Amino acid sequence: MLDGDPIEAAEALIASGRAAEAAQALRERLAAGRGGALAQITLVKALLAAGDLPGALAEAREAVSLHPNLAPVVTMLGEALLAAEHLPTAIAELQRALRLDPDDMRARYLLAQAWLAAGEADKALEAGSDDAVLAARAAAIKTAQRSDPGYVRHLFDQFSADYDLRMRQHLHYAAPEILLGLAVMVMPGRENLAILDLGCGTGLAGEVFKPLAARLDGIDLSPAMIDKAKALGLYDHLAVADLETALAAPGPSYDLVLAADTLVYLGDLAPVFRAAAQRLAPDGFFLFTVEKAAGGFELGPKRRWRHSESYLRETARRAGLSVAGLLEAAPRRENNQPVEGFAVALTL
Repeated sequence: MLDGDPIEAAEALIASGRAAEAAQALRERLAAGRGGALAQITLVKALLAAGDLPGALAEAREAVSLHPNLAPVVTMLGEALLAAEHLPTAIAELQRALRLDPDDMRARYLLAQAWLAAGEADKALEAGSDDAVLAARAAAIKTAQRSDPGYVRHLFDQFSADYDLRMRQHLHYAAPEILLGLAVMVMPGRENLAILDLGCGTGLAGEVFKPLAARLDGIDLSPAMIDKAKALGLYDHLAVADLETALAAPGPSYDLVLAADTLVYLGDLAPVFRAAAQRLAPDGFFLFTVEKAAGGFELGPKRRWRHSESYLRETARRAGLSVAGLLEAAPRRENNQPVEGFAVALTL
């Protein structure tokens, strides 16, 4: 029961850590026909505070169906979608809220947060929030020597529905086959291998290397891509994780670690080389493709990092790895032109 002003009473319950009680009381009030848009907004807020994301999304969508052109209601749906990490739809709803009310500062702040979660620092700053912490986070993303994990996840969550078609038919993606050819050269006759597929995506490299595997594990940042890989039934274990973090953590050793068209989202490769060296079994190999740079590493116009041969060799040496093979290769095409790159095999 909410005594006095029901919205103020609900807000007080939420502030005191009793969000579930506030949500129940607001639901009863709305069911009795004694609440409007503000009560629905507060109910969504209470459900979010209580950790009930499905409930919050359901109530927010119901509120928007009743008040489709009320900016605070649309903002609350955007907030619920952001909390549930549904970034594309959260961004779309928050942009719609700002079209309805350009002065909605809550929507502006949440939109900046959503763009940050998607790794889009420039767009976060363009949203116009004057939050200093947000600006600092955006600056950190812009100066990092790798693509932001949020950007990579957001990118591939969006691509997951037609990823295989896009890669194979439109971009003539051949990184898995190139790496298989390299594997045959540097580790001939090896089979029954423990294999780790970094940035496994939908499982294109897993399909190519499965015949060599006694165990096949995969890691990817995108939950949507991992769901596609699970549907293949090829992998023994799949995890949604950042490859640098996952490799650096304690875990099993592998005879073969693969990164097919994955390291293009990392600039400084020293951390992943060091971590891979720790996870390789004796006589193990780390095989990967990268795009070619003239020197060092650089961010290309497609927001994919490029690496030079000299950088790869020196970074491998510092990580305690030897170059067993390094070939010029074109792992994909863009604008009907081959993308210049390398296929590399490192070993302990």
